[in-house]
Amino acid sequence: DALATFESAVNTALGNIGADTRKLNFQDDFIGKISDAVEVGLGSIVDADLAKESAKLQALQIQQQLASQSLSIANQRPSILLSLFQ
Repeated sequence: DALATFESAVNTALGNIGADTRKLNFQDDFIGKISDAVEVGLGSIVDADLAKESAKLQALQIQQQLASQSLSIANQRPSILLSLFQ
């Protein structure tokens, strides 16, 4: 009788351990999926920021080129006017 009680207690304990193991495995899988989602999300944010900064850089470079061309044209105007009087 004591052996049957002990066997029942061991079986119950093993069942609880198995259930807890399944819960831990489920939580581990869930955490892994969340971690992957966070990494993908952060990667997208970083990529978007890089694209935005690249666009800003290109815009600034174009502004610099236009300013340089405007200055060049402005510097040529006096010589063009002088050539008209010659």
